[in-house]
Amino acid sequence: MRKSILFIVLLFPITFYAQNDIELNTVLMNSTFRIEGSGKTGTVFIIGKPSTKDSLKAFFVLVTANHVLNDIKTDNATLFLRKEVNKRFYKMPTTIKIRNNGIPLWVKHPEADVAAMYVSLPKDLSISLLPTFFLANDSLITEFEIHPGDELLCLGFPYGAEANDAGFPILRSGKISSYPITPTKEIKSFLFDFQVFGGNSGGPVYFIGLNRSYKGGVLGEVRFIIGLVSEELVVEEQVISMDEISLKKHPLSLAKVIPSTFIKETIDLLPIIE
Repeated sequence: MRKSILFIVLLFPITFYAQNDIELNTVLMNSTFRIEGSGKTGTVFIIGKPSTKDSLKAFFVLVTANHVLNDIKTDNATLFLRKEVNKRFYKMPTTIKIRNNGIPLWVKHPEADVAAMYVSLPKDLSISLLPTFFLANDSLITEFEIHPGDELLCLGFPYGAEANDAGFPILRSGKISSYPITPTKEIKSFLFDFQVFGGNSGGPVYFIGLNRSYKGGVLGEVRFIIGLVSEELVVEEQVISMDEISLKKHPLSLAKVIPSTFIKETIDLLPIIE
C-alpha cells in the first residue's frame, strides 16, 4: 500500500554518527533511496540538517541532482523508502510532494546540478542519518591529499534497478579520473571512472581510505561524502554523409561528479526553520 505524506517539516530527535564510529557503506545504504515520477527515475539521499536550537535534533533533508526533480513534472513523486520488521527490510513506496501547485518545494544551486528540500518521513522508517559535516570541503580534500587514482564509491539505481526486493541501492566503485580536484568552486565538477546509467543521477559519491598516508605517516580510516553523480560524459562526433550531417554520441563510461561544496551551499539555501 502506498502512503501519502503532506509537506510538513518536522523536527526529529536523532543520534548523529561521528567520524570514528560508523561503517559508511552501510550508513549510506540505509539513507539512499530511489525516486520516481513522470516515467523518470533517479537517486536521492537523506542527510540531517541540525536544528539551531537543539543539537540533538535535526531536519530531514533530501539531496539529489537538480535535474532529477526537474524531470518529474508532477507535484508528487514516489520515494521508495524502507522499513525493518523482525530483522527483515520491506520496501515502502511513499508519495511525497515536490511541488505545490507547480511551484518547486526544493532549492537548487545557482551554478551546479544540485537540489535539496526538507522532507517529512515516517517515524518508523529504517534510516541512518549523517550530519552535514560529512560533506567534504576543500580543506578536507587537501588535508588528506585526495588525488587522481584514488578509489571512490557510489550508490544508485541504474535504470531503476535495485539490489534486492527491499529496494536498497547498488554499490559501484571507480577512480578519480581528472585533475585538479580543487578548488571545487572553480573546477565545478570532476570525472569519476565508473559505468554510469540513467537512474544513477543524484547518488552519493564517497571516499573511504584505509591506512591512508598522511603527512609522512599513516592514518587509520578516513570517511566522507565527496559529491554526487550528475551525468554521464558523452562526446559528440559529427558524421558527414553524402546527403546529411548528423551527430553520433559516444558514451565514455565516465560520470561527472558535483563536489560536496555545492551540496553544502545548496542545503544552506533552505529556509531556516526553528
